[in-house]
Amino acid sequence: MDQERPRSTPLRIVATGEYVPVRRVGSDAFDRRWQKPDGWTERHVGIRHRQHAGDDESSSMMAAMAAQAALERAGLRADEIDAIISVGGVMEQAIPCTAVLVQRRLGLSSTGTPAFDVNATCLGFPVALDLVAPALTSGRYRRVLIVAGEVASAGLDWDDTDTAGLFGDGGAAVILEAGAGDEASCLLATHMETHSEGAEYCQVRACGTRMRLADDVDAYARASRFEMAGRATYRLAAQRLPGFMHTLFARAGVEARDLACLIPHQASVKALDHLQRALGLPPQVLVRILETHGNQMAASIPLALHHAIERGALRRGDLFAMVGSGAGLSFAGAVLRY
Repeated sequence: MDQERPRSTPLRIVATGEYVPVRRVGSDAFDRRWQKPDGWTERHVGIRHRQHAGDDESSSMMAAMAAQAALERAGLRADEIDAIISVGGVMEQAIPCTAVLVQRRLGLSSTGTPAFDVNATCLGFPVALDLVAPALTSGRYRRVLIVAGEVASAGLDWDDTDTAGLFGDGGAAVILEAGAGDEASCLLATHMETHSEGAEYCQVRACGTRMRLADDVDAYARASRFEMAGRATYRLAAQRLPGFMHTLFARAGVEARDLACLIPHQASVKALDHLQRALGLPPQVLVRILETHGNQMAASIPLALHHAIERGALRRGDLFAMVGSGAGLSFAGAVLRY
């Protein structure tokens, strides 16, 4: 995502889909676990309930189910997709990538359909969108499926009152295709920044090559849990966000007041409130699903997009933006006409 303002790119969001895990977990369950007063967790994290995946609800399963829902909405078959991109904070397994497992679940094992992952934590969807847009407009692909299946609950420390109640699981899918030159749907601009002074603020230290199971099993197990320095993350994000948003909107040639919707990553209620205040947005413009979904990592942005479309808050021809922060600390965003 370079710094020069690009031309708008004809690009159309064909359909979206969602998968909701069966198990709903109310915030009162955390109150009981932590021996807190009734309503403490909901007040603390701003979430009434979220879903947690069961043993049979893997990342690829939830992503594939969301993809099937999107395909049904679009009136398409799975074999009419030219590429599958999976985005996620944590892959289902180290090798192969999650997109391969989604391809198989969609019945495409023998088709050769390209399937690969984009690893940008919570920002996977806008990053994948930016990467795939030139391939669509050049004719390399006609139609691309971007999916997210997140099982955040697999890596939480259940005794951490700052993080355990914040996250939820779920699946999302978005089908994209190149827009026709005579229609309004387009991608106006994208922008991304990474500020690696925050690299340790949100992390899972194990499950890669940095720590090895054979060296210290107990240390490896501890490092397999999600760690977040919430206050430091918020401070750095609050410092960098205004400049980031200014650059994104300037590249698109729009202002916040021009947007029908702003679709953010559902990081936390504090982050959402700050974004709304910083941009001076009316409440109805900022799309919020945090209260009933929690922070679903890379699924948050495409799921919030899905809900905005399903609720009628986003209609064809509307101008909207997607924006978020992720581990790194990184920001990414896109401005589109739906």
